[in-house]
Amino acid sequence: MQKRAILWDWNGTLLDDTDICVQCINSLLETRQLNLLNKERYRKIFTFPVKDYYEKAGFNFEKEKFEVPAMEFIRLYHNHLGEAALFPCVEDVLQQFKSKGFYQAILSAMEHESLVASLKDKGVFSYFDTVTGINNYYAHSKLDVGRKLVRSLPYEKKEILFIGDSLHDLEVAKALDIDCILVANGHQSKERLLQRTQTVVDKLVDVTELV
Repeated sequence: MQKRAILWDWNGTLLDDTDICVQCINSLLETRQLNLLNKERYRKIFTFPVKDYYEKAGFNFEKEKFEVPAMEFIRLYHNHLGEAALFPCVEDVLQQFKSKGFYQAILSAMEHESLVASLKDKGVFSYFDTVTGINNYYAHSKLDVGRKLVRSLPYEKKEILFIGDSLHDLEVAKALDIDCILVANGHQSKERLLQRTQTVVDKLVDVTELV
């Protein structure tokens, strides 16, 4: 791949936050006397928009509005966010691309100010030329902000690569007409990813061998 710019997803790609997401959603399920999720089940049903995933997990939005558990989850998630670590080799990989002159940006469905704070907390904010999140806490989609980001870059689309961990990342990349690599240690299982694309690696460091 002859690339000059990399768009990174954050949650599940660089930040290993799957376990705290399972922990937080189970807290909400428990208070509603619903069946809890294990990590395997979570990775099978997690999807975008997250409202669909909540319904698959057992929430009933005829009884309560989606925004109620969504905001409960966000509060719990941010209480535990400091417990999430970067995946192994993240800084080595980012530094490798930086030393080769790659433009690096974050494109995330996380609320923008929270995203910036998380990047700074983990000590990797300085690796990125641009950080782009969304303007709400409901993680609907990052396609609109992705379009604006790609339009702003001084690169041809064939020179841009998106690296994520979910089928939503793949869908966004296709809509933006850019290539995509998915890393199968985040929020969705490798089996699900392979149903839609063969450009899947097992761990982040494998990306450096393809780019």
